[in-house]
Amino acid sequence: MRRGMRAWPSWLLVALLAGCGEPTHPPPAEGFAGLGAEAGGFVPAAPGTALRFPEDHGAHPDYRLEWWYLTANLEDAGGEPLGVQWTLFRQAQRPPDERAESPGPWSVDQLWMAHMAVSRGAIHRVAERFARGDSREASPERDQAGVTARSFRAWLDDWSMESRVEDPARDALDRLTVRAGAGAGDDAFGYRLTLEAEGPLVRHGQGGFSQKSADGQGSIYVSQPFFRVAGEVTLEGETRAVTGRAWLDREWSSQLLGPEQTGWDWFSLHLADGHKLMAFRLRGGGEAGGDYLSGTWIAPDGEATPLEHDALRLSPLARQPVAGREMPTRWRLQVPDRGLDLIVAAPHAERWMPTTVSYWEGEVRVTDHASGEPRGEGYLEMTGY
Repeated sequence: MRRGMRAWPSWLLVALLAGCGEPTHPPPAEGFAGLGAEAGGFVPAAPGTALRFPEDHGAHPDYRLEWWYLTANLEDAGGEPLGVQWTLFRQAQRPPDERAESPGPWSVDQLWMAHMAVSRGAIHRVAERFARGDSREASPERDQAGVTARSFRAWLDDWSMESRVEDPARDALDRLTVRAGAGAGDDAFGYRLTLEAEGPLVRHGQGGFSQKSADGQGSIYVSQPFFRVAGEVTLEGETRAVTGRAWLDREWSSQLLGPEQTGWDWFSLHLADGHKLMAFRLRGGGEAGGDYLSGTWIAPDGEATPLEHDALRLSPLARQPVAGREMPTRWRLQVPDRGLDLIVAAPHAERWMPTTVSYWEGEVRVTDHASGEPRGEGYLEMTGY
């Protein structure tokens, strides 16, 4: 999720197909962007799901939704910070037993959506693309969008994330190239990046099952948070060499949220001492109607410790007007068992993503609550505001 929990929502497709007539009955509660809708016929995300790699780097068409989601904190040669995002989403349109046995050229049972963004200072540029497909194993020669596990490649048009690993003993995500671009001339923006993993894959929750509500909804959630990055970023028609750190989230599910959950606040943080921290607050879906909190404490060697319930505290401290909304862009984050008490703040509020399902996402700086000393950096995503 973080980071990612977004796909082409059911309500959008219904609106496109049904026109503008008034519904006879109010629609059932389906959570933010329809992600809490019942998922009859699809494979459920469940505890105990066995993970296999490289197979699970590829698509899971029998689950309703899925994403490959990258964010990066970068800086240019002069030390000026930049941020980038690259994301590919897949959403199945019908359960496995309702699909054609032999898909034809007009068969559509999978929809794809891609987002990319580049940020520097107050500048924030965003682009979005769509494609359709079926549930066959994807082919770059045949399909506009898709993901292959051997060798790993995820793409929509010329936006791509591709493995450069040649040693079969290494994980396919250990070395990637990522590229995307939009606009032209002085309006061009995009990036070409090389990512090198300095640590292992991390499985969140219980062996990779990340619970999202007290009722048990959740996802299979794996991250690669240890990327070092080098490459170039283009913005406002100017290209700069950059270096930095990146975080890749992989998540798939059929009913991600509970029907009453209205959105989330999601953090992925690179701490200065080498630890990583993923944390989220889902608004609603907790005990007695409260919020649902969860996270993962990640040691420099990749050992992951789940953070549940009162092991994690998230409190919004200040809000700023963004796109006609009041967004909480300054937070206090506490992990009492680790002696961690942090302030997480967005240095720039102008990070609204005006995409089909809009949301806020941008770079954050991490400081010590008591001393104000720098403690790290990362990304924050907020939806449902």
